[in-house]
Amino acid sequence: MQSLQQKASEWSGVDPNDAFAIDETNLFEKLGLQTFINLSTNFYNRVYDDEEEWFRSIFSNSSKEDAIRNQYEFFVQRMGGPPLYSERKGHPALIGRHRPFPVTHKAADRWLQHMQQALDSVTDIDEDCKIKMMNFFRHTAFFLVAGDELKNQNQSVACKHAANKPAAE
Repeated sequence: MQSLQQKASEWSGVDPNDAFAIDETNLFEKLGLQTFINLSTNFYNRVYDDEEEWFRSIFSNSSKEDAIRNQYEFFVQRMGGPPLYSERKGHPALIGRHRPFPVTHKAADRWLQHMQQALDSVTDIDEDCKIKMMNFFRHTAFFLVAGDELKNQNQSVACKHAANKPAAE
């Protein structure tokens, strides 16, 4: 059985070494807080303005301001900065926090399209950092897809014992 990380690498096309190259440099020290705020703001402006209702609806239960803050605080923390996200919300637990949402291949592709455009538009991020960040984002997006598929498999069978019992008539 493939691990979630293996599935993420296969589906994203990103080798784990490339996905976690963000750990080789403290991107927070290099880029600063405002760059992460700008990236997240640019990204969520694109998401909330997306022409596809099915995609926008994924984000409809949170305000754009909350989504921006959650994202930049997570990025800051994950990329070498202070633990802003954990101090406010607890452990990131990405799969658990994304559990209520349909994190499908199609949604991940759309999310990544917006993130690539946001990265391209933030001039404070050099090309090497953009590549490292996009590899991390791509791998993580498909890690969440793998987690979503696991969630869906677990919902279809309540427990291993129920799988062998005939359905009630």
